[in-house]
Amino acid sequence: MPPLYRLLLVTLCLASLAESRKHRRRRWTAGRLEAQRQQPSNIYKKNHDLTKTRRGKTEQLLRVDDHDFTMRPAFGGPAIPVGVDVQVESLDTISEVDMDFTMTLYLRHYWKDERLSFPSTTNKSMTFDGRLVKKIWVPDVFFVHSKRSFIHDTTTDNIMLRLYPDGQVLYSMRVTVTSMCNMDLSRFPLDTQTCSLELESYAYTDEDLMLYWKNGDESLKTDEKISLSQFLIQKFHTTSRLAFYSSTGWYNRLYINFTLRRHIFFFLLQTYFPATLMVMLSWVSFWIDRRAVPARVSLGITTVLTMSTIITGVNASMPRVSYIKAVDIYLWISFVFVFLSVLEYAAVNYLTTVQEWKERKLREKFPCTCGLPHTKTMLLDGNYSESDANSLAGYTRNQIVNDDMERHDKIVVHMGVSNESNSARKRRLKGPMGLRIMQNTHAIDKYSRLIFPASYIFFNLIYWCVFC
Repeated sequence: MPPLYRLLLVTLCLASLAESRKHRRRRWTAGRLEAQRQQPSNIYKKNHDLTKTRRGKTEQLLRVDDHDFTMRPAFGGPAIPVGVDVQVESLDTISEVDMDFTMTLYLRHYWKDERLSFPSTTNKSMTFDGRLVKKIWVPDVFFVHSKRSFIHDTTTDNIMLRLYPDGQVLYSMRVTVTSMCNMDLSRFPLDTQTCSLELESYAYTDEDLMLYWKNGDESLKTDEKISLSQFLIQKFHTTSRLAFYSSTGWYNRLYINFTLRRHIFFFLLQTYFPATLMVMLSWVSFWIDRRAVPARVSLGITTVLTMSTIITGVNASMPRVSYIKAVDIYLWISFVFVFLSVLEYAAVNYLTTVQEWKERKLREKFPCTCGLPHTKTMLLDGNYSESDANSLAGYTRNQIVNDDMERHDKIVVHMGVSNESNSARKRRLKGPMGLRIMQNTHAIDKYSRLIFPASYIFFNLIYWCVFC
């Protein structure tokens, strides 16, 4: 090879080697600057909470897939304690017909599950919604004697799960439940009712799960704005006891007890006052003339039908119980008073008819006064009232006979009268108006005007003293 070609080849090799070294140095410098840029300064250095750092599937803090959550915590060991507290949001309805009540509440459970523990440098908790609940173990608490219940789901399921690093768990849900309440309506509407909402584990006996109130009586909290239109809420309190089932064993049962006192004012306006007015209205017939048959009969029938309507209206909104309620006692005794006022007029009318029949028989048997000693006669016009007839009791036989000669359209009635003097009769009857009233009023009407009101007032005193 000529020397010139050999020199060119060596020059190319040297140039290529220099370029390669320069490129390698540039890459090392760039990598070092990038590493320095990414390394933070000690001034801004901070220990991040691992619970707030997003991790991949293989780096999850909760090893949910590594445990069998179909088993309760500490399976095979002592019973797991589960604390409960409740906050009552509202007491919606109380139904006497269905014997139940509806309540909305926040139900919270507290327990410890070491399988859910996780590392945390700041001891902060993690909060989840209802999706995680389906993957872990939770207490199977249900409402005893409940008819309907549901967990609110607007806009999502109202469920909250909070986990602490040491495995403590808080499980909260918002529930509306309709439960049975055995009411004693024997004093209705002057009654006081006590209802209970009962909580119990469905599957776990007291050997596996110990259900208890977390803070005693302080475990039950209520909203101060809770009110009912028909009841006054007197108090809420909690109790607990064991319940036994012959086929499964003993279970812990928690009770939410509340006492309700019924407002009476509504029933006074709708039931008691109308019934009392109807009874008083029936007494008006005692002051109506006994010969005014249409007026007294229509008044009696009206009051009886009105009382029947009141009784029917009250019973329509009440359960068909087999015992007598306090309101039934008042309404039925009021109905008896009204009905007796109708029977009173029937007795008065009957006795009046009998008396007139006897007088008619007497007139037919004794057409004249011959041979009747110690009698006085009087002239009675066929259109005259009984008072007009009695006012003629002082006339002598000769005076009436002379009048009979002058007025042939009159009839002579002979009536035996007592030897009581006219002066004594006048002293007993004061004034002409009193004389007219006493002579036109049957004795039964006179006594009824006092007996009926006095008896009804006495009944009311006994009734309100006993039931209030």
